[in-house]
Amino acid sequence: MNKRYNPDYIHHKDSKIISSIRDIVFGLEDGMVSTLGAITGIAVGSQSHYTVILAGMVIIAVESISMGIGSYISNLSEHGIIKRKLYEEETEIEDFPHEEKEEMEQIYIRDGWPKDLATKMAEATSRDKKLMLHEMAHHELNILPNEKRHPGMNGLFMFFAYIFGGIIPLFSYFVLPIDLAIKVSIVVTLLGLFLLGASTAYYTKGNWLKMGSRVLFLGGIALLAGYLIGKFASSINIAV
Repeated sequence: MNKRYNPDYIHHKDSKIISSIRDIVFGLEDGMVSTLGAITGIAVGSQSHYTVILAGMVIIAVESISMGIGSYISNLSEHGIIKRKLYEEETEIEDFPHEEKEEMEQIYIRDGWPKDLATKMAEATSRDKKLMLHEMAHHELNILPNEKRHPGMNGLFMFFAYIFGGIIPLFSYFVLPIDLAIKVSIVVTLLGLFLLGASTAYYTKGNWLKMGSRVLFLGGIALLAGYLIGKFASSINIAV
């Protein structure tokens, strides 16, 4: 049976959420992992609801703001670097058109085009400075000049994703006895990490089981570190 052509299936969807998926996934993962590792260690070491909840809320508040600002600044800096590179390339095209045309021809040849066709393509491209800038940016600088970037929105996605991710391991401590809260927090958060990793397969077309297991394993490392530190602190306290 022949498949019917579906543009929505074949082509990438250009949306602000898709362009910010890195910040969303990063914020959720870091919010779950950092908060789970920290509050598990604190819960094991202190056995105090108040201490765990206070520490968890402080961690979520401080880290979400820090991560959101960090995402905004890094995206803004990247955008500035891209603008500078495009300006420099545009200046070279303006001042050295012959040399840039020859460079464009060599790039086409490098990419596998026949020499005679590469020469014609470079000749045609050099007649339009905007097209020349687009081609040089894409093939030489590995930049997509028309790609839209949203530093502010990316920062907000990171901020709220971290908060949501951090609430997942902390919530059980509000409603359950601390010994049970520790177990529920661990299970729910590890499940959340697996689902987060598996869900990224929708965008990457990778193996959902492999991607989910990878995020689960990395989150488990942070959990183990927090648990061991909490046990160590608890043993010192008992000894004293």
